[in-house]
Amino acid sequence: MADLDLDFTRDALAPLEHYVTIPCLSPDYDARWAELGHLRAAAEHLATWATSRAIGDLTISIEQLEGRTPLIFAEIAATTENDEGTVAIYGHFDKQPPLGNWSDGLDPFTPVVRGSKLFGRGTADDGYSIFSAILAVEALERAGIAHSRIVLLIEGSEESGSPDLEPYMDALEERMGNLDLLICLDSGAQTYDRLWLTQSLRGNVTCNLHVQVLENGMHSGEAGGVVPSSFRILRHLLDRLEDSSTGEILLPELHAEVPSDHHDRCVEVAHELGDPVGEAISTVAGLELHGESGLDRLITQAWKPALAVTGIAGIPSIEIAGNVLRASTTTKLSFRLPPSVDAKVAASAIVEALETNPPHGATVSVSVDRALGQGWECKPLAPWLNAALEQASLKGFGRGPSWTSEGGSIPFLAQLGARFPDLAIVATGVLGPGANAHGPDESLDLYMANGVTRGVASLIADFAQRNA
Repeated sequence: MADLDLDFTRDALAPLEHYVTIPCLSPDYDARWAELGHLRAAAEHLATWATSRAIGDLTISIEQLEGRTPLIFAEIAATTENDEGTVAIYGHFDKQPPLGNWSDGLDPFTPVVRGSKLFGRGTADDGYSIFSAILAVEALERAGIAHSRIVLLIEGSEESGSPDLEPYMDALEERMGNLDLLICLDSGAQTYDRLWLTQSLRGNVTCNLHVQVLENGMHSGEAGGVVPSSFRILRHLLDRLEDSSTGEILLPELHAEVPSDHHDRCVEVAHELGDPVGEAISTVAGLELHGESGLDRLITQAWKPALAVTGIAGIPSIEIAGNVLRASTTTKLSFRLPPSVDAKVAASAIVEALETNPPHGATVSVSVDRALGQGWECKPLAPWLNAALEQASLKGFGRGPSWTSEGGSIPFLAQLGARFPDLAIVATGVLGPGANAHGPDESLDLYMANGVTRGVASLIADFAQRNA
């Protein structure tokens, strides 16, 4: 493939900066999302930009089912006459909340460019995705390089577990047609010098655990020592799930064996990069991480279950904390699951462990969030696709690709894999060291975005030539 006239910064930076200014939070983090209209505004901005690009036969629409977040659906006609295959490209435009204080001079909804990085919420996760997809196709057409039919699915509920995606896939079934290759642009990277391919993603179950002991809070001098505190009962319940001294998850339903090929790829990454997981984490001085080595942490991040308490209610701030034995405590729990664990089975085991025989007869209830994130494993790829991925990384970065696993979740991959059993799925992305997706100071490495976009163009071109 000849060198392409493709420059991500030149063609995407300005509209991507505008996207940063839109506080289009995912529904789980903005109960007024429909009323405020930020998700719709983001979809319209991105669709308008895509329509303005020089692509020969592009149709694009913003789909909006009743009560659902908007979705951008685009179809680009094939420029080759001899191929009936379809490439789908996936991304999302909903965002996580700011989550804490950003560094001086940075703000989640104010774009700032420093060196090769664009800072702002949603830049790398996952606002860049539609820009990469459209610019890759545009560059191919400008160069006269044939491509097959392409569809784009850019959704607005991924950060909430993609609860709206399945209904859209049902509604768009005829327009989508059969899909042969999916390129997911929502994954991560260990470095910024090559195309990183994702071999697996963990699943995710989130739930609210509510513990109540009183109808109303009482003076702690009156009730303390007589009424078991809701916080102590909460600690007791969490001990059913997790060894508090080691972090080991105690429920067998949440564990799985690591496949040998996945283990071997982790060994390769650890041999080259040492401890990329540990080095990417900003800890307080002196904190000891779990795991004895970089390899241990790679495997733990990808294949071990983990629990995080991500929210808590019923506890007042220190400034207004009186001497009161509180009536209740509610926590939000997030469980990361090994890729092969059934999320429904895991959710049932979690509920049973927490609600059975509540300590002291307290009222204990668990509500599992509506969206269960099923994990995903990349199935063996066809020889042509392995060769094409090698070329994609060479075209984008001048060196071959590497494989890694992700500790996060992309529920859409499991959903689409179940719908299209023969679909080849390639997951890649720009979320490398310091990208800080979901945290303060999220940034997009523009060099990485440009390389991934060139890689996508190469892969699309090779798909059209796979049977030539």
